Amino acid sequence: MSNGSVQAARALAESLLARSAPRRWAHVCGVAKRAGELGGGGEEETDVLVCAAWLHDVGYSDKVRLTGFHPLDGALLLRSLGWSMRLCALVANHSAAAVEARFFGCSEQLALFPDERTLTRDLLWYCDMTVGPDGSPLTFGERMADVRSRYSNDDYVSQALDATMDERSGAVARACAWVRLVEEENQV
Repeated sequence: MSNGSVQAARALAESLLARSAPRRWAHVCGVAKRAGELGGGGEEETDVLVCAAWLHDVGYSDKVRLTGFHPLDGALLLRSLGWSMRLCALVANHSAAAVEARFFGCSEQLALFPDERTLTRDLLWYCDMTVGPDGSPLTFGERMADVRSRYSNDDYVSQALDATMDERSGAVARACAWVRLVEEENQV
């Protein structure tokens, strides 16, 4: 990945979301900003993280809707455009999408994109789960409360949220531990 890829990721996300879904676009901009501030353990990993942050919600665009499940729709779009399989998989699996896919009925399709379970993945989840719908920073708890407030308890999103809370909080905890470690190293 290169800075050109980051610019291309931003341009693609902007073309799909800025006009048609301005609130979603604001969220994506906030997630990408946070990803750029965090980095990812080296220039290449930072570029992968920032690209994934720009692209994680492109599946919400009506222009790319295939299944109606945005992580999968985004990954399918990116694959069709020739983006790396790794980036497609990060988008497909962001923020515990695999469990939500079970509720949505598209687990088999999502399984085409393996979840890498790395620091980069955890940082992406952290960025997504600590930025509000308007792009403002939130704590993990505030963000989860925000999501809950928009869906009934019977909705698959709420059920998936309950089923994935440990996995989500684990990813956030690992990301926070890495951030603290980097901050400590930078103070030495």
